[in-house]
Amino acid sequence: MSLRVLIAVTHLLGAGHLTRAAALARGFARAGHATTLVSGGTPARLNDLDGARVVQLPPVRTAGTDFRTLLDENLAPVDDAYLARRRDLLLDTLRSTRPDILITELFPFGRRVLAAEFDALLEAARGLSPHPLVLCSIRDILVASSKPERIEETHARLLRDYDAVLVHGDPGFLPLEASWPVNERIAPLIRYTGYVDESEESVPAAERRGIVVSGGSSAASLPLYRAAIEASRIVIDRPWHVLVGRGVAEAEFATLQATAPSHVIVERARPDFRHLLAGAELSVSQAGYNTAVDLLRCGARAILVPFEAGQETEQRLRAERLKARGFAEIVPEDELSPERLAEAIRQRLGQPPPPSLSIPTDGVRQSVALAAGLVRPGPALHRSIDWRPLDEALERAGDRGFSLGFWWRDDDAAAETPQLDRLLRLARRYEAGIGLAAIPATIRPSLAARLAEEEGAFALVHGWSHANHAPEGEKKAEFGSHRDVAIMAAEAERSLQAARASLGARLLPVFVPPWNRIAKELVPVLPRLGFAGLSTFTDRTRARPAEGLVQVNTHVDPIDWHGTRSLAEPERIVASLARAVERRIAATADRDEPIGFLTHHLVHDEVIWWLCEKLIAHLAARNIRFLPPDACFGMETRLQLRSNEI
Repeated sequence: MSLRVLIAVTHLLGAGHLTRAAALARGFARAGHATTLVSGGTPARLNDLDGARVVQLPPVRTAGTDFRTLLDENLAPVDDAYLARRRDLLLDTLRSTRPDILITELFPFGRRVLAAEFDALLEAARGLSPHPLVLCSIRDILVASSKPERIEETHARLLRDYDAVLVHGDPGFLPLEASWPVNERIAPLIRYTGYVDESEESVPAAERRGIVVSGGSSAASLPLYRAAIEASRIVIDRPWHVLVGRGVAEAEFATLQATAPSHVIVERARPDFRHLLAGAELSVSQAGYNTAVDLLRCGARAILVPFEAGQETEQRLRAERLKARGFAEIVPEDELSPERLAEAIRQRLGQPPPPSLSIPTDGVRQSVALAAGLVRPGPALHRSIDWRPLDEALERAGDRGFSLGFWWRDDDAAAETPQLDRLLRLARRYEAGIGLAAIPATIRPSLAARLAEEEGAFALVHGWSHANHAPEGEKKAEFGSHRDVAIMAAEAERSLQAARASLGARLLPVFVPPWNRIAKELVPVLPRLGFAGLSTFTDRTRARPAEGLVQVNTHVDPIDWHGTRSLAEPERIVASLARAVERRIAATADRDEPIGFLTHHLVHDEVIWWLCEKLIAHLAARNIRFLPPDACFGMETRLQLRSNEI
């Protein structure tokens, strides 16, 4: 499905924001989507955008880090009429493109000085019918205001206007929480994409020789260039290559060239920078976003001099994280001198090459997939869900003194996968317990290793191989009534033994029959095989269907299995949850049975993930968290005893 995409970006100092936005525009265009990039900063040369259209607004910029004062291209302060021309062109572009997806780069996390312009854009987008999916695109690190009211203002805008936030980073390396106060209200909006790499070309292997010095596109790197040229007079046994950004004035550039020793080449930044970096023994640079991606791709030793003027913290935080991973050494900006830099270079050249870091750099592809996945065919998925039926049911239960529990079961686990990692990170973020129904015949060692990291996650026994033994035309089942009970009992016992051997103490002896179907004759046999629990899908009729066996079922599944196989209508899901609560109030269901939410992480698309996060966050906001599965089945004491024995 071809979509219309509009990306709005204004860069005020360097060109990093524009570079990243342009990479996204290129990615959407390559995927066949009609893409428009609206740039409000200083015009810059962009690489081929593969058909994406560029609209240049009357440009604004700042002098250094004074982000409160906007200047035009002649460095004169802009007036209201100038800003009005920008806004009118921006809104005209919105109306002419009528996007399916609108992406604002950085705003509302930043660009407060242009808030009126962005607010006008978002208001106009809300007036379109249908209104577009609205996304925010941000880098891995933000600079948070010290004023709580500004943080709250940002969160209010996100909740009112945005469907998701694309964080172009990796939570395993640098979670957004390291630089921004992510709370339970905005957490469901966060989508990590991996780092955005503006260049998709492969990095050729090369013999490493010499030192490459680079800076961003602004003049902020001038102190680094000057210190590097003077340091080159100390480190004379290596060739040097100093690449100067286009933001440095010609006069300053000429001075750098004129003062450089003969073993130092000084030239403007080049499009083949990656090739130079791949052949360098050492990189000396600031610690901007694009620079970090370049270093990760090329694997060069690095000295980082993070930009810290104007209370900027972004580059220092990124540099420290790279240093902690053994990838770089840091020379603080306030300690920068030729002698200090030369000393750091000598030390770094004597150290081993940096380790290989498995940090994803496919952020363009992931961003396009995430955005396209959030645009559903048919009725639009609204950013707000009407939770009132569920809330009212919970309030009635509270008024009558009922304390209802919720638990979470996810089926078909076998190994650590990106989907499983996302599931477990989501559970951890909300302190939610989760039971993973694992298929014993296909369990891999990586599953045990991943579970060992998650205190609230336990595995359950999901049949044997998830094979369908039902006759043709009947509902699928692995342990259904059409098989011999003795054969199924032997297979179930084998399942428990195999799962326990693979997963150890992270396994609960709870049987979860595939497709939630089990022959009634097999149920009383389960305790003799070593099982202490059973879980299917429906309200249980008895808490203990057999001596020594506790049953805790699931009741709500967000997937439309018989239709789109994507998300069922959110209203139906909320109604199902509310009915589950009402049945317990009316005592038509066992009040002591936690209400079970059933997911299947391997088949989730983005809208299913979206609903899961929305639900978990909504319950967490009411101080309701999914119970640990060992508590649901009354196994905490037993597990503690077993742990002590081990």
